[in-house]
Amino acid sequence: MSDAILVALASLAGTIITVWAANKHTLAELEKKSELSDAKIDAKLERHQAVTDTKIDELTRKVEKHNNMIERVYQLEGRMNEAEHDIKNLNGRVA
Repeated sequence: MSDAILVALASLAGTIITVWAANKHTLAELEKKSELSDAKIDAKLERHQAVTDTKIDELTRKVEKHNNMIERVYQLEGRMNEAEHDIKNLNGRVA
C-alpha cells in the first residue's frame, strides 16, 4: 500500500474514535442533566400536589359548613311552620 492510503486510513480511524468519544461524553452529560430535570420536575409536582390537597381540604370544610347551615335552615323552617300553626290555633281559641 502506498503511504497516502495508510495516512488516510489512520486519519479515518482517528476521526471515528474522536467522534465516538465526544458522542459518548455528550450522552453522559445529557443523561446527568435529564436526571436533574426529573428531580426538579418531581419536586414541583409534589409541591403542586400539596397545594391541591390543601385547597381540596379547605373546600371540603366550606361545603360541610354550607351543608350544616342548610340543615339548620330546614329545621328552622319546620319550627316556624309549627309556631305559625300554634299561633293560628291560639287565635282561634281567643276569638
